[in-house]
Amino acid sequence: MKSYKEEFIHFMVDSKVLKFGDFVTKSGRNTPFFINTGFYRTGGQLKKLGEFYAKAIEESFGFDFEILFGPAYKGIPLSVAATEAIYEMSGKEIGYCSNRKEVKDHGEGGSLLGAPIQEKDRVVIIEDVTTAGTSIRETYPILKAAADCDVLGLIVSVDRQEKGQGEKPALLELSEEFSMKTSAIVTMDEVIECLYQKPYKGEVIIDDDMREKIAAYYKIYGAS
Repeated sequence: MKSYKEEFIHFMVDSKVLKFGDFVTKSGRNTPFFINTGFYRTGGQLKKLGEFYAKAIEESFGFDFEILFGPAYKGIPLSVAATEAIYEMSGKEIGYCSNRKEVKDHGEGGSLLGAPIQEKDRVVIIEDVTTAGTSIRETYPILKAAADCDVLGLIVSVDRQEKGQGEKPALLELSEEFSMKTSAIVTMDEVIECLYQKPYKGEVIIDDDMREKIAAYYKIYGAS
């Protein structure tokens, strides 16, 4: 595992973004682990987060695109943090853009904020996590309605490695459905590899009991 991936996993634990227990996902699945980027709440955390995303984006897509689109609401700070980090890393000016939940009818108006999406712009979508692909299926039409842009792909923080609407992994489904590349900073396999029975700051985050709960969850929702 690359060192920045392990650093990112520990960063999620420290920020209380990665949690283990009993939760319900947006798609209604009862899950023993949860990733909530809403717990990145300080400037220092967002700066670090942007750097991790920037490294993963460079690895998967390079920086040869025009727009990083973060769906409202959690995608807004993600797109800002990542474009700032990309600029610091490479000097490349990439515009950030997000949608509004409610269309603005005054000022500049419209349903988008940030950099305008132009015809033929190359766009990468940035998300916190994708479970069944629900939010991306809501986001893609928004981008296509804005302009005849080229959606290159999707980057998320954690690939939960679950099946989407069928038996295939959710990210693979989205890749095939929208003809785009999908990627993640880390996968749940990497999270387990990093934390299972390996004390971090004096605590074992994933012990045998939690490992069994995760395995039971994947028997139901794991992708084939």
